[in-house]
Amino acid sequence: MNKKYHLFDVYGIELEYMLVHQSDLKIAPIVDTLLTKKKGKLTSDIVNGKIAWSNELVAHVVELKTNGPTKDLNGLASLFHENIKEINAILKPLQTKLLPTAAHPFMNPKTDTELWKHSYSEVYELYNRIFNCKNHGWSNVQSVHINLPFFDDKEFEKLHAAIRIVLPLIPGLSASSPVLEGKLTGFKDTRLEYYKTNQKEIPEMAGLVIPERVFTKLDYYATIFEPIKKAIKPFDTKNVLDHHFLNSRGAIARFDRNAIEIRLVDIQECPKADIAICALIIVTLKLLVNKKLSSLATQKRWVKEDLFVILDDAIKHGETSVIKNLDYLNVFDIEDETTIQNVWKHLYSLAKPNIHKSHYQAIETILNEGTLATRIERALKDDCSQEQILGVYESLADCLENNTQFIS
Repeated sequence: MNKKYHLFDVYGIELEYMLVHQSDLKIAPIVDTLLTKKKGKLTSDIVNGKIAWSNELVAHVVELKTNGPTKDLNGLASLFHENIKEINAILKPLQTKLLPTAAHPFMNPKTDTELWKHSYSEVYELYNRIFNCKNHGWSNVQSVHINLPFFDDKEFEKLHAAIRIVLPLIPGLSASSPVLEGKLTGFKDTRLEYYKTNQKEIPEMAGLVIPERVFTKLDYYATIFEPIKKAIKPFDTKNVLDHHFLNSRGAIARFDRNAIEIRLVDIQECPKADIAICALIIVTLKLLVNKKLSSLATQKRWVKEDLFVILDDAIKHGETSVIKNLDYLNVFDIEDETTIQNVWKHLYSLAKPNIHKSHYQAIETILNEGTLATRIERALKDDCSQEQILGVYESLADCLENNTQFIS
């Protein structure tokens, strides 16, 4: 976002998908082949109309993203779906296809991980030397990123305050990673369980996932970027890493493009569900920014430690997580302790008039049937045999191809 936009003028959405073999759904590290077949030569970024394709840290993950800021959130599900179908058509002769959800259900990261070996490889190799990227927190994570603009410090203050308040609720809406290495993990959002500690060697990078109480560019640099730069310096002797990318909190300020990027959303089974979740989160943020739910002063006073307690329980329990902090619930005009599922139902009732009707069905399916993680668990029926897992995740791959939601 090189041009500066005002709050909610435009959006940037990024979706990540795994490439897997058709026969057994095992990891297929051939994103370079996909991009070469599309472009005619190897490149790390391809513009395909309003959607762009690019590589990620690992060779089996492709990212689809809006080609720059877009004003039209409502048409994105169809645009992403068209690109997914095109990618699957390219992959079909290679006996490969795209697989959704935020974590591969039986990938062994120690043996299956291949880092991207082409452009920016020196950056990825440095990450690997510092953190060992052959683990689930690095090589088995697929998410949705929501980029929202701010024009100046005043708008940054409002947006950052609102985002910090909403972050703890996100796993109760989007969790989709209940299975790892062929087992139910006991966490609805296993991706985020690993996300919390995947940079433990340099804790300044992710902090407590919830960003600190900083509401100006100057304070952000002093409180977040400078400690990161200082901590990474002994490892990054050639200065190849950028502090914007090193910051790994659940929402990161991108002052290079005047945007905040939300990173806690697990990717779903189809773009219809992904964009519906984005729409609900964005309209909820609008309600907070416009003080329809609580004052800016109320939102700003929340410390990361108290918000993290709520987030941490949501990572484990998803929508069934019970929020007992009445002060937090009062931010949303809720008076009694309740589940995150009920909080989202309440927020949806307030947000619905400002959400396009094309998103209603997808949102209501999630609110009534449970997060995708819950629906996956239900479909597995406590049977984590290879055959059962394959059957469920084959169905999820079909959902992606057809842009339909998974109902267990």
